[in-house]
Amino acid sequence: MIDAETIKKPIYQATDKRALSMYDLLEYFSKRGTMRVSDLHLKVGCTPIYRVDGDLQRMKGTPLDTDTIEALARTIVSEKEWPTLLQKGSVDSSFITELMQFRINCFRDNDGFALAIRALENTIPDVSTIGFPNNVWQDIVNKQHGLVLLTGITGAGKSTTIASLIDRIAENRPCRIITLEDPIEYRLKSKTAIISQREVGRDVPSYELGLRDCLREDPDVIFVGEMRDRDSTSWTLTAAETGHLVFSTLHTRDVRGTITRILDMFPTGQQDEIASQLSLGLSHIISQKLIPRADGNGRVVAMELLNNTYAMANLIRLAKTEQVYSLLQTRTKDTPDERMTTLERSLANLVRAGEITPMEAEKWANHPLALLDELQRGERER
Repeated sequence: MIDAETIKKPIYQATDKRALSMYDLLEYFSKRGTMRVSDLHLKVGCTPIYRVDGDLQRMKGTPLDTDTIEALARTIVSEKEWPTLLQKGSVDSSFITELMQFRINCFRDNDGFALAIRALENTIPDVSTIGFPNNVWQDIVNKQHGLVLLTGITGAGKSTTIASLIDRIAENRPCRIITLEDPIEYRLKSKTAIISQREVGRDVPSYELGLRDCLREDPDVIFVGEMRDRDSTSWTLTAAETGHLVFSTLHTRDVRGTITRILDMFPTGQQDEIASQLSLGLSHIISQKLIPRADGNGRVVAMELLNNTYAMANLIRLAKTEQVYSLLQTRTKDTPDERMTTLERSLANLVRAGEITPMEAEKWANHPLALLDELQRGERER
């Protein structure tokens, strides 16, 4: 356990007249909000650095030294986790205050210890406020089986989107929900559903063993924090194929890259089998990015959406990933049998709504020429 008084002890002498505790450094998140301030980085030789609206901003003050970093780390890494840090050189952890919770990675680099701290709201946002470009979320929360993948770069809001979807399911459906996370981020409450959250490294040794156990624990909905390797991916696909609704994440930048990444995890001789398994088990892929708002007040989500219709499943089964983007471009009606969109169309819609600037849209687009076509199409339809 982490002592509440220890974390409030002033340790970092920011200026001659001002000493800050770890609690003070974390409080900045609640003052500005996690949609604006997402991360805190502490490193020897640098002042504390926050990621604000996607960009790194250095705090004014004295650079952190080795002893200060270690003292700050000890206030937020538990005594049980400290030996792991010393032995393996890094440790994942989490921490909760009255208002917020944090995902922590403490690691050793060339200069000593360093900390990367990600902020999460204690309150899970309602799924209707996340920013889905259509009503696909309604289809997902009503699904009884299939694999739903949330993808994107680190800090794209994948965990928040999944938590909001699972929270809506827990509120409306009498079912059994089991999560496997490393570490647990959002604390989900049993409402109409029963929820068990298991932390890898604390409650279960690995995702693979957790999934093997999970399939014997009568789940209806399973959340696998990340498909990290071949074994965890194989078990996740099996869980989706055997009649469960499964959520998971991957660090890929778009829908097509997600399919390719899954296939590339396996040997060439096994890829046809995995492609077939994925085509049968996949429900949706949601690839998202957080884009700075035009007014400078936080960020807004842009999404690329794949709905595994019969035509899409056929492309996946045959591994014709080069044709996936064309299907995303054409199956865009807001009906259950379509509800797809490209990231470029999502960005163009945000530009037309005045949410983001054309310059930001171009910066974040995967296909700039496709974005230009979407913007021009919008002008023609006016």
